[in-house]
Amino acid sequence: MRKKDNTLRGTLLDFAREIADTEGIEAINIRALAKKANVATGTVYNYFTSKDEILLALTEEYWQQTLIEMRTIITSDSFCEQLEEIFIFLQARIQTSAGKLMGSLGNIETEGHARMTSMQSELEASLIQRMEQDKAIRRDIWNEAFTKEQFVRFLMMNLMMLLKAQASDITFLITLIKRSIY
Repeated sequence: MRKKDNTLRGTLLDFAREIADTEGIEAINIRALAKKANVATGTVYNYFTSKDEILLALTEEYWQQTLIEMRTIITSDSFCEQLEEIFIFLQARIQTSAGKLMGSLGNIETEGHARMTSMQSELEASLIQRMEQDKAIRRDIWNEAFTKEQFVRFLMMNLMMLLKAQASDITFLITLIKRSIY
């Protein structure tokens, strides 16, 4: 069996993204992708076993890029202001391509959530780092029963719930944070 070429995989994902952008997500399939890339259908199957796997790879790639962009875009000094910026940034992403891609993972939603766990862990680590940089946060509040990690996990659960519910703002969550850690 031939070794898979990561460059070709990337090219196939680029073509899949192009199909999604021009014709819609529903137009993505193995045959259409093979035709667009000018390769045999079997070649595409060497990299992706199904349309769902292509969509999952696109979603994963999209969120990796989103996390990279977020590192440079979120610039406030205050952790709470950063959290508000993150909410607005993620909200905009979900309302565009990301939401459509995630919504298209119906057949493999469980696997999609499992793969996105690593993205969530990366975001949690980023939030801890951002929280540690905010000098106004009390340092004496953390202990075995109330750790930074548990607090950030709590924030993430609530942030994701608010994003999923398409909340217009996170004022209550921010107030809760301010009363808890400042």
